[in-house]
Amino acid sequence: MAKFTDYNLKSEIYQALGAINFKEPTPVQEKMIPVILQGRSVVGQSQTGSGKTHAFLIPIFEKLNLTESTVQVIITTPSRELAAQINRAAKQIADMFDEKIRPQIGYYVGGTDKARQTAQLENKQPQIVIGTPGRIHDLSKNGALDIHKASTLVIDEADMTLDGGFLPDVDAIAGALPSDLQMMVFSATIPKKLQPFLKKYLNNPIIEEIPSETVIANTITNLLVGTKGKTKDEVVYSLLTMGNPYMALVFTNTKVRAKELAKYLRQQGLKVAEIHGDIQPRERRRVMTAIQRLDYQYVVATDLAARGIDIPGVDLIINDGIPNELEFFIHRVGRTGRNGQTGTAITIYNPDEEDRVASVEKMGIEFQPKNFSHGELKDGIDRRRRRQRHKSTQKLDPTMLGMVKKKKKHVKPGYKHQIKAAIAKDARFKKRVSDREELRANRKTKKKASDQARGK
Repeated sequence: MAKFTDYNLKSEIYQALGAINFKEPTPVQEKMIPVILQGRSVVGQSQTGSGKTHAFLIPIFEKLNLTESTVQVIITTPSRELAAQINRAAKQIADMFDEKIRPQIGYYVGGTDKARQTAQLENKQPQIVIGTPGRIHDLSKNGALDIHKASTLVIDEADMTLDGGFLPDVDAIAGALPSDLQMMVFSATIPKKLQPFLKKYLNNPIIEEIPSETVIANTITNLLVGTKGKTKDEVVYSLLTMGNPYMALVFTNTKVRAKELAKYLRQQGLKVAEIHGDIQPRERRRVMTAIQRLDYQYVVATDLAARGIDIPGVDLIINDGIPNELEFFIHRVGRTGRNGQTGTAITIYNPDEEDRVASVEKMGIEFQPKNFSHGELKDGIDRRRRRQRHKSTQKLDPTMLGMVKKKKKHVKPGYKHQIKAAIAKDARFKKRVSDREELRANRKTKKKASDQARGK
C-alpha cells in the first residue's frame, strides 16, 4: 500500500496532512497524485467522498512556483458550498508555509462583493484561484483577473457543472489559457454530453475510474421504507426522532417541498436549517456557518446543495422520495459514510414510486426493505418478490375476476383449489361453446356449397 511519504513532497504539505490525520492515500489519491506530479492531464471518476479534493490539491501545492506572483492554477466548482470546502482545504495547506512565501489563494464565487474583489486584484494577483465558473469568468472578462498564464485548470464535479449550465463559462476560461494546459477533470460520473468538451481540451489524458464494490461507499447502509398509509412528513419526523443522530440531512426534490417539510418539522419542535435556492447568499453563508458549528442537528436541503455540503459527522441521510435525476441519489447518499466512517441512508417511497425505486436498484444500489412500526424499523418483505413471481398470460373474463377477488376476501381452507377448479370449469365451458360454434359454421359452409352445386 502506498504512503504519502512515497511522493517526496514539500515538508509543509506533510505538516498539513499530519494536522488532519491523513496517513495513507485513498485509492483515488494513490492513482492520481503520481500522474499529476508528472504534468499529465487526467480524468478521475470516483465516488463521492473518496478524497478527490486532496488528490489534486497535494500535487498543486507541490508544483506551485512560490516566487511567481501570477495566476498559476484555476479550480472551478459548480456550487458555492463546494468552492468554500475546497478553499478551506487549500488554506489549511497554505497556512503551513512561512508567511514570506505563503501561497496566495483567491476565492471568487457568486453572491460576494465583485467590486471589492476587482479592487483587490488591481494590487495583487493570486497564485491559486478557487471559485464558481461564472464569477471567475466575469473577473477575467473585465480584465481584473489575469488568467492567461495559468498552466493548470481543475474542473471539479464536472457532471454537476454540466447539469447546472456552467459549462459555457468553463469553456471560456479554458479557451483563454495556454495550449500546453494541464487539465484535471474530476467527477462521480462522466455523462455523454460532457465528451465533446473533454475531447476539445484533453490530449491523450490519463483516465482513471476508481472501482468500488458498489456505486456508493460500502460503509453506507441503504434502507428502503414505504409510507404505508402515512404522509411523508410523518415518516420523516418519526425517522429523525426515533434515534439521536449526530447530524441528519433530509433531501427533497424541490424548493417548495423543502420549505414545506422544514416548516412541518419546526411545528413538531425540531430546530431545522434550510439550504435551497430561495435562501439568499448572505443568509446561506450564515446558515452554513451555524451548521459547521453544529448549531443544528437537522438540515433540509435540495439537490442544489447535495454535492456542496461537507459536514463532518453526518451519520443519517433521509431521501424524501427518489430524486428527479437519478444520479443525484449517489450524491445525496454520499454525504454520509465519508473517509471510512459508517452512515445510514433511508429512502422513503410511495406505492406509485415503485418504478423509480427499481431504476435506482439498476444503478447497483442494494436496499434493505424496512417497515416503520411502533417507533421502530423492522425488517420488511422484499418488494421485488412480487415482480419475480411467474405471471400467467391467461386472461380471465370479468365474471371470473370477480370470483377470484371475492374468494380472496373470504379466505377459507382450500380456496385456491376452488378457484383453480372454477377456472378449469370455465375453460371447459368456453371450449364446448367454441366447438359448437365451429360445428355450426362448418354445417353452414357445407349447406351453402350443396345449394350452389344444385343450382348449377
